Amino acid sequence: MSLLAVRNLSVRIQDKLVVDDVSFELSSRERLSILGPNGAGKTVLLKALLGLLPSSGEIVWSPAARIGYVPQKIDAEIHLPLTFNDLFHAKCSTLKVSINDAQAVAGNVGLTREILATPVGHLSGGQFQRGLIGFALIGEPNVLLLDEPTASVDEPGEEHIYELIHRLQEERNLASIMVSHDLSFVFRYATTVLCLNRQKVCFGAPRDALSHEVLEKLYGESVGFYDHDHHVQVPQTVQS
Repeated sequence: MSLLAVRNLSVRIQDKLVVDDVSFELSSRERLSILGPNGAGKTVLLKALLGLLPSSGEIVWSPAARIGYVPQKIDAEIHLPLTFNDLFHAKCSTLKVSINDAQAVAGNVGLTREILATPVGHLSGGQFQRGLIGFALIGEPNVLLLDEPTASVDEPGEEHIYELIHRLQEERNLASIMVSHDLSFVFRYATTVLCLNRQKVCFGAPRDALSHEVLEKLYGESVGFYDHDHHVQVPQTVQS
């Protein structure tokens, strides 16, 4: 079942063309990763899909799509007395769902009572990111949009966040659209990849779409590591 169809999507910000004529589709349970250098329009694309930025072209969400969104980061003031308990209660109230749903989600993403009761500005990057993922899961979405979900997490914690996301995808049968620079994660878990360099550079299964030529065209350089599972050279992480 198709959850999303995007046709000839373009986005301008202050007369600057940021996304140019991009088309793709997302099916149920599909895991789409978006790759591209800094300024390619990855975050802008996600915000356009959510209706947060004006765009031209077509964005058609299925009536069956229930969307959860995990932003790249939220600047939380350290003195702000706001907790994820507060945020979870507010979302449950807005969606008119039981607070038991939020408690179940909290347990599922590894948020303890102590973490839930701690002001968000005092949480570690990993704890805060788990809170954002949990917040997005309230209301039982079947599509999750994630914008660089490990951007605020230290390197040892990145793998835990990626493993959490993969487990949630499996357990909840989630389709996902994720902006990520970690190509080891993309090659392990993504079913489809969309390469952006303002325009669509490639689209397809990672092993088919991410050739050396495409990656060099995408990032303007050739770097790599040895993938023991598939005996090919692929870039592991490309910073934007």
